[in-house]
Amino acid sequence: MAALEIVLVPALSDNYVYLLHDAGTGATAVVDPGEAAPVEAALAARGWTLTQIVNTHHHHDHTDGNDALKAKYGAPLVGPRAESARISGMDVTVGDGDTVEIAGHRATVYETPGHTTGHISFHIADSQALFCGDTLFALGCGRMFEGTPTQFWKSLSTLRGLPADTRIYCGHEYTQSNARFAVSVDGGNAKLKARAAEIDRLRAAKQPTVPSILADELDTNPFLRADDPAMAAAVGMAGADPTAVFAEIRKRKDAF
Repeated sequence: MAALEIVLVPALSDNYVYLLHDAGTGATAVVDPGEAAPVEAALAARGWTLTQIVNTHHHHDHTDGNDALKAKYGAPLVGPRAESARISGMDVTVGDGDTVEIAGHRATVYETPGHTTGHISFHIADSQALFCGDTLFALGCGRMFEGTPTQFWKSLSTLRGLPADTRIYCGHEYTQSNARFAVSVDGGNAKLKARAAEIDRLRAAKQPTVPSILADELDTNPFLRADDPAMAAAVGMAGADPTAVFAEIRKRKDAF
């Protein structure tokens, strides 16, 4: 089976919605439609018909397009079982370790709480793609609105165990600001500095920085490196537990 065609659809002020299309069957899913109109326009431009809606978590900027898209296309909605009370109209609910077909391709579900308590991520191995909502960003991670540092660090530790060539399809274009923060806590990282310069070039050209590659995140994303002695030392926490180091990095980013 050929890999899915994945289209980035900008929405709202800085969200990314994703269309996933299987050319062989015509199956087309949308991930985290924060608004319907850009999705409808992207579908029409390609002659595709929406067959599935997928949510990673309940926040309105990832779900507000659900109802309009369901009404127009009759597409079933897949989302996190743990957020059933906060996402209306789900037809299929999934949790950790489940598998579900997305646009006809097998996806493994990971519970990744931290940003919200019921957040999930979807890994589609045959397309080398991870849809992680607001858990993991290029050079960052989501704000810890509902979860705990222990939960969030465990979630990130799970995701970083995926194949290194996995493409990270996250929920927002936050990479340039994330890079500025990352350099502030990890300024001695040559790979990070080179990546930050490339991000500046892309954004100056109004190009997306997403998807990123997990291998690059492992080298340069401070939130994935909380158990790296060099990262702990960089934030003045040499020898500290990785969860505490993660919490400190997250605290610094919140105030950055």
